Amino acid sequence: MKLQKKIQAIVFALFMTTFVNAQNKPASPAAVATGKINGANISVNYSSPSVKGRVIWGELVPFNKIWRAGANAATIIETDKDLIVEGSKLAAGKYSFFVIPNEKECVLIFNKVSKMSGTNNYNEKEDQLRVTVKQQLAGSSTESLVYTINENSIVLSWEKWNIPFSVK
Repeated sequence: MKLQKKIQAIVFALFMTTFVNAQNKPASPAAVATGKINGANISVNYSSPSVKGRVIWGELVPFNKIWRAGANAATIIETDKDLIVEGSKLAAGKYSFFVIPNEKECVLIFNKVSKMSGTNNYNEKEDQLRVTVKQQLAGSSTESLVYTINENSIVLSWEKWNIPFSVK
């Protein structure tokens, strides 16, 4: 009888450990993309939401409204050297990064206030740079939002879209 109670206690402990660990897993985990472009160290700090069967562009992320380019707090882009983003200068620094998507193009915003919990405290007067880019339809769907730093670009990929922007 004692052995049966020990086995039940072990099974219960394993179940509770699994349950507690599942509860502590964030729906949109923190992520960081890092890389170098033209000698500049660049990092993108963001929270990575998942599609989970939802329509993202135009529904979960509405068209023509500012979006924090990730989940939870605003996405942060940091560079230790000046960059040229889509032909315009972005001074070295730390920026909140936002996107205003629509059906044909996206406005990318680098805002000087680097600590925001989303878009509630967003002030357009604090924008360092705004550029417009055309999104691309992806060949396959990307379940979890991801940023990729390439040799001459940064790409935001999520669901059926890639939003690339050139960086020099």
